[in-house]
Amino acid sequence: MSKDYASTRRKFLKQLTTTSAMLAAGPFASIANEEKLEERIIRYQRPISANDTIRVALIGTGIMGHNDLQTALKVPGVELAGACDLYTGRLERMKELHGNDLYTTQDYRELLNKKDIDAVIIATSDHWHARIATDALRKQKHVYCEKPMVHKLWEGLPLIGAHRLSKKVMQVGSQRVSSIAYIKAKELYQAGEIGALNCVEATYDRQSAIGAWEYTIPTDASPKTVDWRRYLTGMPQMPFDPKKFFWWRNYKAFGTGMAGDLFVHLISGIHMITDSYGPTRIVSSGQLSYWKDGRDVPDVMTAIMDYPATKTHPAFQVMLRVNFISGGGDKSNIRLYGTEGMIELDGNGFTITHSMLPKAPGIGGYDSLNTFPTAMQEELKKQYNDRWTSDDQKRPEKAPVKYKVHDGYSEHLDHFTNFFDAIRNGTQANEGPEFAFRAAAPCLAANDSYFQKRIIYWDPVNMRLKA
Repeated sequence: MSKDYASTRRKFLKQLTTTSAMLAAGPFASIANEEKLEERIIRYQRPISANDTIRVALIGTGIMGHNDLQTALKVPGVELAGACDLYTGRLERMKELHGNDLYTTQDYRELLNKKDIDAVIIATSDHWHARIATDALRKQKHVYCEKPMVHKLWEGLPLIGAHRLSKKVMQVGSQRVSSIAYIKAKELYQAGEIGALNCVEATYDRQSAIGAWEYTIPTDASPKTVDWRRYLTGMPQMPFDPKKFFWWRNYKAFGTGMAGDLFVHLISGIHMITDSYGPTRIVSSGQLSYWKDGRDVPDVMTAIMDYPATKTHPAFQVMLRVNFISGGGDKSNIRLYGTEGMIELDGNGFTITHSMLPKAPGIGGYDSLNTFPTAMQEELKKQYNDRWTSDDQKRPEKAPVKYKVHDGYSEHLDHFTNFFDAIRNGTQANEGPEFAFRAAAPCLAANDSYFQKRIIYWDPVNMRLKA
């Protein structure tokens, strides 16, 4: 942080340094500051060491595949051993980036059969996630799989079973689960900083063609460069359509739409903070408002999910919204409302604000008091003031606090570091398949609610649909 910046800002910055993932902090009551909003920087540098070399293969070399691989290779001791994609142009690009000697294939099973590959990163279209992950675990490979973990609800429990039998590490790619901001927010939530949780609002809005999944399509897209038949494995054959391959998120046969792509991010963060297994009742609605490009999923979607009281949290309701033509621009946040305050998370951290009830219930103002005879009003006021002191009638005050991650921080890197640490140490990953399925299932159920026009009832403990 520069001296110029430090001299011009008016907010008090307190550096929080820790060597543990829980990031301890003192109670708010001890904070002495003159400003209404205090900023705190969450500083944390995860130690990364390379005890053993881990050789990974990338299956699906599209946008997230490239991003995942770039992040994974930042972890010491991680090497790229192969790549798979159904489009030849992307395999050519992988060789440009990583050398002509890189092993490439259009059949992921060839990578799974290679003994010198320890782990795979699965970043394909959603309809291949469960199948490839299951095959990889059966071949004794560790698995990092992009979210959502599955394409259909019925795929969840079999994949969880395959993971348990394999004894291998599986991490699903909702990186907020490893974020130091969410870890800190969880700590403060569990300490009762906002009182008892009752409601969560979460949004993920965009306003661009690329944000709405209209990605660039290569000039040579054709059945000669795309293994279209393999892409449709297990599905009815259909004529080659470059949109259904390169814009797969827009089609429910290959992707999971807004719910599977973005609701999952929001729900993962909510579950991580609250230690929740998930909702029991899901209902959603949506529309195709603007991006009428042949897609069969909505571009504006909302969902309401009811969470029952458990040992880890009170009953609360979650309201989700994604809008791909938002005049408010690209914004995403999660607001957790409690009886005494709110935690609002955004991309750089979170803010805690407080609003607490006084002990006294209040009298006058927008009240029935002034509809009564004058003498009765005076008597009621006297009774009220006799019962409640002036302090009882005041709202308690607590200064808001903003937490920000330090410059250069990457939750994506922390998520991959946790994955490779788990492989080396024989521990569990932060987002194993049980957590990941419990986050994905309500989102897939939201899709079912939208398309079937009905309420979906879910058993989050046993991870099954209710009759």
